[in-house]
Amino acid sequence: MKLGIILVVAVVATALPTDEPYGYHRKVGIKLAESIRQAELARDFDGARITGGAPAPLGAHPYIGGLLIALRSGWTSVCGSSLISHTRAITAAHCWFDGRETALGVTIVLGSTRLFTGGVRVNSTNVEIHEQYNHRNLINDIAMIYLSWIPFTPVIQAIDLPTGSLIHDSFAGRGAWASGFGRLGDLSGIYVHQYLSHVFVNVIDNIECFLNYPAHVFPSTICTSGVGHIGPCQSDSGGPLSTFVDGRPVLIGVTSFVSGLGCQAGRPAGYARVTSYVPWIQTRM
Repeated sequence: MKLGIILVVAVVATALPTDEPYGYHRKVGIKLAESIRQAELARDFDGARITGGAPAPLGAHPYIGGLLIALRSGWTSVCGSSLISHTRAITAAHCWFDGRETALGVTIVLGSTRLFTGGVRVNSTNVEIHEQYNHRNLINDIAMIYLSWIPFTPVIQAIDLPTGSLIHDSFAGRGAWASGFGRLGDLSGIYVHQYLSHVFVNVIDNIECFLNYPAHVFPSTICTSGVGHIGPCQSDSGGPLSTFVDGRPVLIGVTSFVSGLGCQAGRPAGYARVTSYVPWIQTRM
């Protein structure tokens, strides 16, 4: 995925997100799910990739969970998520309800570079989206997945949430890892030798991001630069944006959107800012 963990009319300072949650499943997730499933039937398939990124070794991001989403329409869609405890994971709200399609349940895939085979697979029909989520402007694009107990292993671990002084950190200027199971790029298919991928991106100030997406950036949004044509891409929705603090990964963003010009357009990508939701998350742990 070229973050790879999505939507504008081509006006320089006014971009609408490209993988915007509204209609995500029919526009993106369902097609990608079938492409990945078919590729996994091919010999030596080992995952998927992020835009401008590199293959991520198994265990490099032990908290990432691929999501297979069963929709009420009968289709299967795909997203990403982050394991935050033995029984909880975080994803984007639009992965459960995108304004058109509603999910019936999800399968979280842990400890694997494949989505349809391998790893530890846990089903859940208990997903709580933020009560103030708005699928049109992307605000509060975050959801909690309730899971049965998941034992930790060297390749399955929870990621830390921001605490202490990090709660007030904008993270602007800090490097972070985006990872997920999405496409390599705007015109890329899913190929037999692709891998779960990650890319190192730079967090930018919200003012810069707002200039690109004035209708979709809020204090509860965090953005990364698209310079170099890198970042999240289709089906990376819900996946993690993480940074290291004292040698440990900390979850700072949940992948929400990229430019409608495409994930390789060099525009910023937007995420739900985890520090804005720590109280919401903690009351549901």
